[in-house]
Amino acid sequence: MRIVTWAIRLIVFVLLVAFAAKNADPVTLHFYFDLVWQAPLIVVLFVFFAAGALFGVLALVLPLLRSRREIAILRKRIPPEEPGRPPVPEL
Repeated sequence: MRIVTWAIRLIVFVLLVAFAAKNADPVTLHFYFDLVWQAPLIVVLFVFFAAGALFGVLALVLPLLRSRREIAILRKRIPPEEPGRPPVPEL
């Protein structure tokens, strides 16, 4: 299974390098206030892909942190177990 995984990774890497080599033409992005950015197409694609991935991770992490904080607060509210009772298995 490891060999298959690494073979797939190698194929994807080679395809991405070939894609980058074919898309080395410069592109110009025009922003507001006459701000202009000129870079190779692959760089522009990578920057926007990385920014999208970062926003996606932030969108997942913030609710996760809120949930963990709420779980910690709720666990503090649980009364301690009585010694005579058998422990309840956690799910």
